[in-house]
Amino acid sequence: MMKQRRPGGMQWRFALVGMVIAGVVSFITLLIFLQSLGLDMLSLFTLRWLQLPVVLVVAAFAGGVGLVAGYGYGTQTKRRLDRLVESILHYERGDFGHRAPHLGDDEIGLIASHLGQMADWVERHLASLQRLSTQQAQWREQVKNAAVIEERQRLARELHDAVSQQLFAISMMSSAVLELLPADESPAGRQIKAIETMAGKAQSEMRALLLHLRPAVLEGKGLRQGLDELMATFRERHAIAVRWEIGDLPPLPQGVEDHLFRIVQEALSNVLRHAQASAVTVRLHAAGRQVRLKIIDDGVGFSLSQAKASSYGLQVIRERASEIGGLAEIISMPGQGTQVEVKVPILGTQGGGQDDSGLAGG
Repeated sequence: MMKQRRPGGMQWRFALVGMVIAGVVSFITLLIFLQSLGLDMLSLFTLRWLQLPVVLVVAAFAGGVGLVAGYGYGTQTKRRLDRLVESILHYERGDFGHRAPHLGDDEIGLIASHLGQMADWVERHLASLQRLSTQQAQWREQVKNAAVIEERQRLARELHDAVSQQLFAISMMSSAVLELLPADESPAGRQIKAIETMAGKAQSEMRALLLHLRPAVLEGKGLRQGLDELMATFRERHAIAVRWEIGDLPPLPQGVEDHLFRIVQEALSNVLRHAQASAVTVRLHAAGRQVRLKIIDDGVGFSLSQAKASSYGLQVIRERASEIGGLAEIISMPGQGTQVEVKVPILGTQGGGQDDSGLAGG
């Protein structure tokens, strides 16, 4: 950044120039006047006015007029240049929103006008650069999200093809070994049975993990189609009776659909991991100016004040509902299952009202 220097003494320079010009013009005018009267040069020093030589009176008067006129004009010009310098310093500091005031129609005003045009040009180009940087950030985010989704899909495939199959084989082999052992409760039999139980739990955890990993997003599908496919896949792969009802929904923003889909995904994952349920019901419909989602299971339930294992999943559901302006309510009691209800406001569209009764298989 260039060193800031304020112009100084300009008005005094103009005052000096004014004095010189006024003195010269006055001296020439006085000579012409004397010649017109037929007087010689010596008369300048012999003629007196108020006991003072005329030449000194004229010189003092002319010098005073030149001084005042020059100082006044210099001060005015200095103020205009100060305003111009102030605008330049704004631009030097990056404040291209500043505009120089109107400084007249002469060269100084023309410079101020061109400075404003230059600032307009710089502002337009800065806006273009900012838009470009925003687009690049969005592209990087999209590439990152695509990579994350691809990696999730790859992990899901590998877990399903390798670990899940091995857990299933361990469970089957444990069952076969138990059938070969005597019916009495031998230590070996208890150990094998514990292995079978742990393998079964690991399988349930693996199914829940696979459900969470795949599908990761709606992937271009509508919410109804995505949920239909998710619930059908859940029904095929898990020994849990599943029913779902999806009513007529108004057009929803993509972000709302994605979050509702992931909430269902998270709730089903919790059912697999913790509920020990035999049936689960999912309802999604519009009522008034709300979208309402319910996931109900008949599992073991839990005490909300003492929730531990499932608390993280429930927190994720609450956070996702909050991110789209909704509210998540969890109702559960030990031995009486769990109900998750999410209400999301519909903005700008009046949702159709439907009651909660009746279930239709997907």
